Amino acid sequence: MAWLTIAVIITMFVILFKTSLPPDVVFLSAITILFITGAVDEKSALGGFSSASVVTVAAMFIVVGGLYQTGVLKWVVNHVLGRPKSYAMAIIRLLFPAALLSSVVTDSVVTALFIKVVKIWAKKLNIAASKLLIPMSYASLVGGTLTLLGTAPNLIVSGLYADDTGDSMNIFTITPASLVCLMVFVLAIILMKGVLPTRKSPDDSFENTNEYTAELMVPSSSTEIGKTVGEAGLNNVPGGHLIEIIRFDKEVISPVSNDEFVMGGDRLVFSGNIEQIGELKKTHNLAVSDNQVFTLYGDDSRSRQIRTASVKFKSDLVGKCLSDTDFEKSNGVVVVAVSRDGERVNESPRNIILAPGDTLLMECPNTMTIEDFAEKTKDDFVVVKDEEVIKTSGKTIVSVIILLCMILLSSFKVLTVVQSSMLAALAMVLFRCCSPKTAQKSIEWNIIMMFACSVVLGKAIQNNGIADVVVTGITSICGDNVLLTMVLLSATALTLTEFISNTACSAIFYPIFFQTANNLGVDPKAFCIMLMLCVSMSFATPIGSPGNTMVYGPGGYRFSDFLKIGIPMNIIMLVTIVTTIYLMYVV
Repeated sequence: MAWLTIAVIITMFVILFKTSLPPDVVFLSAITILFITGAVDEKSALGGFSSASVVTVAAMFIVVGGLYQTGVLKWVVNHVLGRPKSYAMAIIRLLFPAALLSSVVTDSVVTALFIKVVKIWAKKLNIAASKLLIPMSYASLVGGTLTLLGTAPNLIVSGLYADDTGDSMNIFTITPASLVCLMVFVLAIILMKGVLPTRKSPDDSFENTNEYTAELMVPSSSTEIGKTVGEAGLNNVPGGHLIEIIRFDKEVISPVSNDEFVMGGDRLVFSGNIEQIGELKKTHNLAVSDNQVFTLYGDDSRSRQIRTASVKFKSDLVGKCLSDTDFEKSNGVVVVAVSRDGERVNESPRNIILAPGDTLLMECPNTMTIEDFAEKTKDDFVVVKDEEVIKTSGKTIVSVIILLCMILLSSFKVLTVVQSSMLAALAMVLFRCCSPKTAQKSIEWNIIMMFACSVVLGKAIQNNGIADVVVTGITSICGDNVLLTMVLLSATALTLTEFISNTACSAIFYPIFFQTANNLGVDPKAFCIMLMLCVSMSFATPIGSPGNTMVYGPGGYRFSDFLKIGIPMNIIMLVTIVTTIYLMYVV
């Protein structure tokens, strides 16, 4: 059964890395195969779903929902940045709040909260947003290790440790070592200012609409009047395509179907290569508009709105042209422009072969909310949602008190972590900081599913003897050298977490770290803390964490940017983690 378990895990890794299948589906499929083949028994297969760690994560989603709804998170983001006078001070003012928030909120939530604020803040400070977005994403990862509640791997590892030893970790058990890592991280970012790229934001490349859109008038003498757009051949033209029609009475038609009639006085708004589109004046007897009505952000009375979204790395659209898909039609949107590496691509948007990280400027109906837009495009795009105006009130203070009580009850072991988090979630609902409906929506069930399956995978590795084989191999290489063993284990975990979820990585490596510590006569808690720190340091690729993926498009980054800053940072953190754990727990 050991070989079957290894084969299933390797296959799972390959599928996660090579395909766009949802991770929770892949994890559940792996557990199903292990259960059917007898690699794990019924108790083990279902045990992950009743794990205290899984319940804690679900409860924390509700707590975070309450903190968001009452404006606590928004208040922190909007009031802590200020106007620093140097880059070093800007980094300090940004990274510490992001890290502290991540100690109780997931890194993806923190990154989503900060992105737009940081872009506006960067303009005020006359600093390229690309100098701040990567550090902010990294800080949310490091900050997640400050407490057991900060990230899922902390809860998995601490839960498995409690099962094996009967000793429950305190919520701040990991904090001393993590604080050292945070201090070194911030100092390293300040010193590596020159390595951080200066990139142009995609939003900047979209600002001057005259560069990629053209308005042509339909004069009363035009031979195209009375024809449909399809009959006139105006929808897809050399160098671009028709994105909207503005009628003489200001009615806006977008998207434009082939059956739409052309009328005198219409303004036809095209997007693409302006020089090529300009030839329509001759071929279709059109006139240049005296003044361009189309703007990037129209007033609310118009029947369309502008959205931007970045192509995911595993999107099915990668390597394709939109003209070869039904994406626009099925989602009710029109692509206006495409930006790559912070520069607008001067071609017809529909004919551009899309690459990961490309940012698309899209026009969609006013009736489509940002939530609807994000839901419709979630398989292919990362969407940064608009700033939501949330006013603080008495409930803001109540939600903060609930959070503090949860932390205090857990840290002083009045209640366990799972008990305190469940009580806090209940309190958020009872005190109306979070409505029952919002609480239900706050729980990300796909993450819960993946989390539960990861726990089962960890048990399978331990029960089928795979951990024993790996530990024996490590011992044959390192012998009784504790420091060398720590370096080998940490480097392996740091590398693997760049390619798979830190949740899976922590569950897979836990039995190996735990048994290796026992074999060396070292406190297993030390190796468990080392594992928590390692699996959260995903710096070298934009796919290493949700936060990295989220800032990739808005920052105008290239894949190589993450390698240049991430690999040195990984090495720095590897040395810091091993040294800190060795001096604190081993010597």
